[in-house]
Amino acid sequence: MSIAARLAPSDNLSEAEVETGLNWLLRNGIWAQGMETLALGPILVAYALYFEASNLAIGLLAALPNLGQLALLPAVQIVEKVRRRRFLAVAFGAASRPMLLLMATAVLMPTKEAGLAVLLTGLTLRYTLGAFVGCSFNSWIRDLVPEHRMGAFFASRLMWMTGIGMTVSLLAGLFVDEWGRLMPHRDAEGYSILLVLAFLAGCASVYCMCRIPEPAMPPAERHLPLTERLAQPFKDVNFRNLVIFLGAWNFAINLAAPFFTVYLYKRLGLSVTMVTVLLIVSQAANIAVLKTWGRIADNFSNKGVLTVAAPLFVLSIFLWTFTTLPEKHALTMPLLIVIHVLTGISTAGVTLASGNIGLKLAPRGAAASYLSVSSLVTAICAGTAPIFGGLFADWFAGRELTLILRWTDPETRHLFQAINLRHWDFFFGLAAVLGLLSLQFLRQVREVGEVEEEIVLEELMATARQGMRNLTSVAGLRAAATYPVELLFRKVHLRRRRDGEGSSARFTSNGPMP
Repeated sequence: MSIAARLAPSDNLSEAEVETGLNWLLRNGIWAQGMETLALGPILVAYALYFEASNLAIGLLAALPNLGQLALLPAVQIVEKVRRRRFLAVAFGAASRPMLLLMATAVLMPTKEAGLAVLLTGLTLRYTLGAFVGCSFNSWIRDLVPEHRMGAFFASRLMWMTGIGMTVSLLAGLFVDEWGRLMPHRDAEGYSILLVLAFLAGCASVYCMCRIPEPAMPPAERHLPLTERLAQPFKDVNFRNLVIFLGAWNFAINLAAPFFTVYLYKRLGLSVTMVTVLLIVSQAANIAVLKTWGRIADNFSNKGVLTVAAPLFVLSIFLWTFTTLPEKHALTMPLLIVIHVLTGISTAGVTLASGNIGLKLAPRGAAASYLSVSSLVTAICAGTAPIFGGLFADWFAGRELTLILRWTDPETRHLFQAINLRHWDFFFGLAAVLGLLSLQFLRQVREVGEVEEEIVLEELMATARQGMRNLTSVAGLRAAATYPVELLFRKVHLRRRRDGEGSSARFTSNGPMP
């Protein structure tokens, strides 16, 4: 039997086949996470800095995985025409993995400029081919996973993936630093070894895809041209509002987030291992709340999760501006730990809910075009943001905003530096403001079963308090650990009460609003 025949979709899948497929989907996620951990993040940034990458090059490096998603335009057409999503995902996945080997050969180039060019080329090709994988895979998995289990299943899958990411990232960070110590004049070869390992993990993830069954796509009512197919999601007002929110949110976040690692390396002078440890702290917090977010998403709504998790993520970005005042200080490391804990908690909710709400609002049979439009808009916004950040980085490097408080008495004069913003600090503050503004678009999205933020916060607070009771009997420590969520809960509660009073006043004086 040929490979194409083995990868053919099935008209009917039994419950046992679905369960087997979900197990292989979990394994696919684990191997894919291992590949991404070794090929992206702090490892890739450190590899690029070895080639003396400029701020613009770092921005482009962060943008390429997203800009590669522009290939979704032809990908949608191919998926709708071929209608064999597993075959397409496996074929393009197998073609994209060798690009990791091309990136590994960058260290062999005669100059660092040529090495950086090879690295960027390999990354571009990898994610261009990866767009075809994602388009086929997302539509296929949307039809495979039972809708009532999406929250719990993907939470569990993300938990396993995050756990693997933690382990692999720590080992990779230790390996890079130890290799650099033992081979001080050949330190870049350590990154190449990790990319080869990423290639092997990527091959394993493709094998797992081969074992996941594919339900046949529903027959198309009529053949639609690409432009009309891509226009369909925008005619759906609710899905259009979701796309607008995701685009605005990803632009705001990716304006600064890709440069956090650069900031840790260059501004704070941390080692690869130390940066990796902070990443693991974030991932540990991520794992701790994933099941909670998944349960809330299933019992209440994905939108409810987003309305709580997204503001926490914005807060974590804003706190980066206080890690230097204007240089490293005694509270820098404790603050970095707090930031990464908040980032892990909020990222778990945002990642899970933003993915699930798109799957939930995309109609069966048309998921490929709906999800591809969502991914395309998100990719454009997330891809252009770090380029803007890289372009303006050098301009902001020579700017500084300082607020000084001065106290003078008859004998002495004291100066207190309250605020000091310079270079990347401007991006952190701007990203936080834009992130808050993007949340206004989320309010326009409607999801079946959605609830108010207060209900989600009460559920999250109950889980947080229970978790702290299991860890410690010290009341002060419990209060400190749950304070960020308590603060958000009070803010939402006060806002709801003000809104309710305002609505009551309007009704009394003028009748109900039209």
